[in-house]
Amino acid sequence: MENVPAAFRNRASERAMRTWTLLVLVFIYLPMVAVVLASLSKIRFFMFPVKAWSLEWYVSVLSSIEIRDYLWTSVIIATLVTVISVLLAIAGALAFARYDWKGRSIYQKLILLPIFFPQAVLGLAILLWSSAWDVSSGWELAVFAHLVWIVPVVTLVISIQVYGFDPAVEEAAFDMGASRWQVFKEITFPILWPGIFSGALFAFLLSWGNFPLSAFTTGAEQTIPEWLYAKMVAGYTPQVPALGTLTTLLAGVLLLGGYWLGTRRRK
Repeated sequence: MENVPAAFRNRASERAMRTWTLLVLVFIYLPMVAVVLASLSKIRFFMFPVKAWSLEWYVSVLSSIEIRDYLWTSVIIATLVTVISVLLAIAGALAFARYDWKGRSIYQKLILLPIFFPQAVLGLAILLWSSAWDVSSGWELAVFAHLVWIVPVVTLVISIQVYGFDPAVEEAAFDMGASRWQVFKEITFPILWPGIFSGALFAFLLSWGNFPLSAFTTGAEQTIPEWLYAKMVAGYTPQVPALGTLTTLLAGVLLLGGYWLGTRRRK
């Protein structure tokens, strides 16, 4: 190996990295390609190669009042979870990573605890708690359940940005006579914005695709993941891959839109 030119070794390493990356991408996205093909097949059950193509399953999804109701429920839950979790996580991240106070170490451990609970166990615990307190299941309880699991995640995401924040910038603004609200609005919030935006995206997508917590807490109301699971277990319809493809495209649009907004803000 010592006689092999360094340039050749670098090219070989780069080629190996590209090959490995391609294999990983194929492994991750090949099942999604199968879902897209199934949604475009005219027959009810997926067969490969596809013999007849059709968009009728997409038409039926977009015209279904039932799916529209489930979609609206999912949007309400995900939006509320995003807004509330970001507001709580901003204060939580500052307490987690910025200020030194008594009990901070215990707080840092407790805020991480819900992440390590299996979501099904957490959902069952919340269901038992709500039953003991005579709280009826519904989308409101689902919002609470999602927040228990998602707020710690968003807090960690924003904390990463807080760790790289120099407090001297705020102190300089205070010395120049700025109020606490002006400092937060003009300095703290803009500096933390990349972490806040990333946390909001995480919150929305994690809530949108969450099945275990929703299954235990929504009651008679259903979300899109619950509907997809119910149809996969019994009464399968090609609407399942069609709706799965549409929701995946929505998630991709949100991620690409977030990346585009992030690059524009940096400029």
